[in-house]
Amino acid sequence: MGPLKGLRIIEMVGIGPAPHGCMMLSDMGAEVIRIDRPGGNPLGGSSRAALLNRGRRSVALDLKNPASIDAVLALVAEADGLVEGFRPGVMERLGLGPEVCLARNPRLVYGRMTGWGQDGPLAKRAGHDINYIALTGALDSIGDVARGPVPPLNLVGDFGGGGMLLAFGMVCGLLEAKNSGQGQVVDAAMVDGAAALMAGIYSAKAVGRWPNLPRGQNWLDGGAHFYGTYECADGLWICIGSIEPQFYQMLRETLGLDGPEWDDQWTPDGWAALKDKLAAVFKTKTRAEWTEIMGDTDICFAPVMAMDEVLDHPHVAARETFVAPDGVLQPAPAPRFSRTAPEIQAPPAFAGEHNDAVLTEWGFDAATIADLKAAGALVDAG
Repeated sequence: MGPLKGLRIIEMVGIGPAPHGCMMLSDMGAEVIRIDRPGGNPLGGSSRAALLNRGRRSVALDLKNPASIDAVLALVAEADGLVEGFRPGVMERLGLGPEVCLARNPRLVYGRMTGWGQDGPLAKRAGHDINYIALTGALDSIGDVARGPVPPLNLVGDFGGGGMLLAFGMVCGLLEAKNSGQGQVVDAAMVDGAAALMAGIYSAKAVGRWPNLPRGQNWLDGGAHFYGTYECADGLWICIGSIEPQFYQMLRETLGLDGPEWDDQWTPDGWAALKDKLAAVFKTKTRAEWTEIMGDTDICFAPVMAMDEVLDHPHVAARETFVAPDGVLQPAPAPRFSRTAPEIQAPPAFAGEHNDAVLTEWGFDAATIADLKAAGALVDAG
């Protein structure tokens, strides 16, 4: 069991980053109980393939029913943390805001996952990953001149700057509460998380290594010939990242790039022409052939693998970076620990699948559980 074994966390079910953060907490050994809507969340998923929900048991409560609010507060009293991903003010209107929950359990770490944060002019406005990263410089920095800014899926806001930020914040809060005996609110905002992910680029800009060139013409955004993707003879792709001089020299030696035009690695004016020349070279062989030639070198090379191909790469297969419990391909828990190995605790649950078991374990007696069901507050999986 992972290093967070023994921690108990309540997850008020949402979509995207909050479930991702709770998945990571569960993978690391925490007991995370999902408070689902009866019937499940159509956007968040209620199936064995809803991978962001893995590892947690589910209790389905109708939060419009006052008896459900009392039940959540009873769970809060026994929990170490709570996570919610609603717009600011929603939990307060439900009667489950931080003041109420911390009054019930002063040691509670109360995680709030939003896009814009709990305050500021946009705090109560709708948004998605693309909007949050747009205000940080991240979106403007990705893409090329012809196409404009290109969304990097929803990895930067929802997951890197969202779910992972939330999980990190919760663990920090839980460690502090262990020492102080006091809980607090964790305001995890995707706009802040995306900004934090940009720290290295802002650092490069501050020291003069990121000039004010248009997107797609800098050294980490595909502008440099030595850092980018190239199409092969079979229509598949490879990537190189030969930044350091010794790796760049190995690239030159391997590909026979002998002309003097290759000597000045760091002059942006020459990058476009050198990219065209490299593109022509890489078009002469298939991805498999280039992998055979360059895959076991320090050129900083990798084949670009599609999601359906990831298990075909020997490194990914050897490390078991992906697993397929019940035939469903998914990332394995990460990071890894030498002594307290993380694990996927269970497949994704159906909404209300564990009502009786969870509530009993958390101190509810049979009569109370029956009353919740009779009142329509607690709804078993259909």
